[in-house]
Amino acid sequence: MGNREDLLAGAKQCLVERGWARTTVRDIAAAAGVNHAAIGYHFGSRDALLTQALVEAVDELGVELADRATADTPEQGWQVLIDTFATHRALWVAQVEALVQAERSPEVREHLARGQQRGRGALGGSVPLALMTGLMLQWLVDPERAPSGEDVVAELRSLSAKL
Repeated sequence: MGNREDLLAGAKQCLVERGWARTTVRDIAAAAGVNHAAIGYHFGSRDALLTQALVEAVDELGVELADRATADTPEQGWQVLIDTFATHRALWVAQVEALVQAERSPEVREHLARGQQRGRGALGGSVPLALMTGLMLQWLVDPERAPSGEDVVAELRSLSAKL
């Protein structure tokens, strides 16, 4: 791998281990085994690198989910996604941290908006993306009482009947 790829791998590692807010350029450079000046050369800024690393990590999770998407029922399909809230918790938390950063960084907001656009396409629209985001937040805050895949489908069916 070259410096650019090493930096992306190091940034992904730091996002998982340290989170967005606590990751410094020195942390990324150390994880990548390169000089921290390479971040500016290849990405322009720490935020641009972290955003790119986050987008790639989420895309990789999407591929993993697609590979496991052999669910026989909608309940099983939602449960496969819900299970990632525990198995990939640090990645989901990093996404929430990035959303907060986007409030003050047009660069981060732009990258995340493109990621959301891809997410809408992969999930089948804005409503499934909103549902997934809401479920993720519930699982991060209160996993013991967050809904299961079975709960999600039952509530969607109930809501659909009311429409």
